Amino acid sequence: MDFQKYVDGFYATTCVLSVMKSNYGGYGDIRIVAGNQKFIDMAEHPPFITDPNVPVNTFVPDCLYDKYLPKTPDFEDKCFRAAVQKKSIHTYIHLNTCNLWFNMFFYPIDFEDGDLCYCVYSTEPVEVDDINMASSSSMTTANDVLKTCIKLRGANDFKATMIEVIGDIRVLCGAEVCTVMLVDESEGKSSILATSKAENSTIRTLLQHDNMFDVAMSWLDTIGERDSIIIKNDKDMEYVKEVNYLWYKTLDESNVQSIVIFPLRHNRELLGFIWVTNIDVENVQRIKETLELTTFFISSEIAGYVMLKQLERVSYTDMLTGIGNRNSMNDKVSKVVSGEEQFQGPYGVVFADLNGLKSVNDMNGHSAGDLLIKKAGLVLQEAFVDDYIYRAGGDEFMVISCCDRFAFEGKIDKLRSMASNPDNVCFSVGCFYNDSDADIRDAMRIADEEMYKDKDRYYSDHPERKYR
Repeated sequence: MDFQKYVDGFYATTCVLSVMKSNYGGYGDIRIVAGNQKFIDMAEHPPFITDPNVPVNTFVPDCLYDKYLPKTPDFEDKCFRAAVQKKSIHTYIHLNTCNLWFNMFFYPIDFEDGDLCYCVYSTEPVEVDDINMASSSSMTTANDVLKTCIKLRGANDFKATMIEVIGDIRVLCGAEVCTVMLVDESEGKSSILATSKAENSTIRTLLQHDNMFDVAMSWLDTIGERDSIIIKNDKDMEYVKEVNYLWYKTLDESNVQSIVIFPLRHNRELLGFIWVTNIDVENVQRIKETLELTTFFISSEIAGYVMLKQLERVSYTDMLTGIGNRNSMNDKVSKVVSGEEQFQGPYGVVFADLNGLKSVNDMNGHSAGDLLIKKAGLVLQEAFVDDYIYRAGGDEFMVISCCDRFAFEGKIDKLRSMASNPDNVCFSVGCFYNDSDADIRDAMRIADEEMYKDKDRYYSDHPERKYR
């Protein structure tokens, strides 16, 4: 696995750590396998060393972590839990020597090499001296905002807590609606993270508009050099009509009379927007102060949430094929077994084992084998559109297909017709259609057994390939 290429894709200060797991459930050496340029810069010039005469500690990959990071049991425990126990961790640390707070993320990597397990460690600093926004706000407003936003610290369910916080902010602002939207400029996508509406509200939410992302991004030009947009009367609305008709149209269609919008930024990166709609315009300055403080507090929390989601996406994705990996598969099964998730109706389970991978690796090299695995993933995605597809192991795949029996059998027939060429992508396939409320683990076991029966038939038809 190319760890260097992996960490170079992170914007934040990031490295990959290896943890040696022991037979008795503990751990041995923890090493820094690779780091992006920001991590290397931090390792060679640590923020907690302020003496300019201290020589540069040149970064060398695969060294023990304490050559570049402070050695602490707490740090090692988090590495162990992330790498070996496959748990994601988010925490904070404060360095008094340089007056910095650090956001810290640890996330498991779905890859092991013998006794070596791996995790991502990503961090970003926040200067406490920058926390000075409350000085221009009334003490009452600051206390009210702090009281509600502090709920986000250490929240077990971030989205649920964010909805609660946004509800509090809506009440503080005396608004009809309060909403937080996330945007991803690179993907051209937006999503509503949390919204709160007063009872009997008739406002049509932005989520109901087809061009939600375009409307949101148009706000940046309207904001210009200011920190927010405030619309409190017909005159302000006419101005919006002149300079941003796209947005004015949605405001008019949504029955909006007044609105205050703030961008959410972290380290100069746009995360999204927060806004309140149909406010008490007589208190617009207090409302502006409330949102100004709110954006400061929640932007950092949202940045952490977004990063965790990105790390989760990486940790749950097979890097070779782009489909779900074993972590993702196990998580889905665990949630179904626990009742946290339920399928809406019957579903089918498929196990597909790629025939001939060892032969391709031995005869043509692992690059050819990787290409065959990629082709196998594409075949499965074509046969099982919009279904849950996972690479369970080296040459083994699993699919969960939520559809009726007729459609499921049609997908199986399509898979067999696409993947029956012994000289290309060729699967041994086993399946089970669960229309009787059987435990998903039983469905998987039966499908797996059927796959091995199909594997035996394959070798019976192609005995020359049995040891290839």
